[in-house]
Amino acid sequence: MPELPEVEVCRRGIAPELEGEPILGVVIRAPRLRHDIPPELSRLLPGCRIVGVRRRGKYLLIDCVGKGIQGSVLLHLGMSGNLRFVPPDMPPGKHDHFDIVLAKQILRFADPRRFGLVLWQDGPPEQVEAHPLLAVLGVEPLNDVFTADWLHRNLAKRSGPIKPVLMDGHMVVGIGNIYASESLFRAAISPLRAANRISEKRIELLVPAIRQTLSDAIAAGGSSIRDYVHSDGGAGCFQIQAGVYDRAGKACLRCGGVVRQIRQAGRSTYYCPGCQH
Repeated sequence: MPELPEVEVCRRGIAPELEGEPILGVVIRAPRLRHDIPPELSRLLPGCRIVGVRRRGKYLLIDCVGKGIQGSVLLHLGMSGNLRFVPPDMPPGKHDHFDIVLAKQILRFADPRRFGLVLWQDGPPEQVEAHPLLAVLGVEPLNDVFTADWLHRNLAKRSGPIKPVLMDGHMVVGIGNIYASESLFRAAISPLRAANRISEKRIELLVPAIRQTLSDAIAAGGSSIRDYVHSDGGAGCFQIQAGVYDRAGKACLRCGGVVRQIRQAGRSTYYCPGCQH
């Protein structure tokens, strides 16, 4: 599933092509993904101008303004979704479910597994972020509010292993499976350690490790493990430079120990018992 870095890479790829552009039309081919695509988008969006492309957690928000209309298209890529620009005359494929038609090209949403979302929320940006799907999201780990003090206070309430806690999007958004494993490796913290048993001094190492891991992943174009590709069709390569992810049985790049693979909350965790405590 695309996580924060992949969605941010997608946002950066489509924003320059969308911002300031008028919407000429909308095409809805599969009315139901995870939820129904609102049919009124075909009426609301034509004539609007795209004034911004934002990200909240793993959601993309395409801000639109028209005559008597202000709101945002909420997009979630689900397990296998992708956005790409195609020429106006390119026929849709089997899994191409939704188009935003622009003057010179089409922004096309494809989703083979149909776990993605295309929704609409009326109002200015602050009202859009009050949408029920967005209001429950935790803090953004790349924002200034995500500090060692904040994380230490919030981990004090959590007795479970640190890795699944970091992946809880109600506390912090976008730290997916790969990035949680890699951040803990960089901070030399065991994924098995109880969240509320990590000292503030060690959390002072974890916060910059999370920030740097996500930033490095964005710079690498994210991670392409299964279906994820960029808006230009390219693949992310962060997983190639991973320190522990998918390296079970191999030598640790830091201490020479053997990287282990375990299961936590139904997901694979990779870590080095020799240097992560």
